[in-house]
Amino acid sequence: MKYIITLSLLTLFLSSAMMQKNTVSKSKSANFQADSGKIIYETYCLPCHQEDGSGVPNMNPPLVNTDWVLGDSLRLINVILKGLKDAEVNGDSFSNEMPSHDFLTDKEVAEVLTYVRKSFGNKAGAIHPEDVKKQRAKK
Repeated sequence: MKYIITLSLLTLFLSSAMMQKNTVSKSKSANFQADSGKIIYETYCLPCHQEDGSGVPNMNPPLVNTDWVLGDSLRLINVILKGLKDAEVNGDSFSNEMPSHDFLTDKEVAEVLTYVRKSFGNKAGAIHPEDVKKQRAKK
């Protein structure tokens, strides 16, 4: 009987440890994706759109609470893949041309756009690499 109780406790302990490990792994994976998007943003987007996503008046549009970021994800993907010129955002015009960033992989595009859609007070859904791949194929 003592053997069965000890074996049961050991099994319970190991099961608990494995569940905790899986939770930590998933959490690390989600953090890695967020970190990857932030690193891509800091590398390619920050100089024009600023650290806080506020942009530069009349030159580079903000990424905070705009229909471009919070709205149609396919339109946003196309901005990265094709670039943008003479945009109107929230009633203001912006003159700087954004070059295409089609050199980024589908995964990188998805990560940076997900980062933008979930940062700066934005609360929009994730972008998936499959969506980027479909849009890229339409070029």
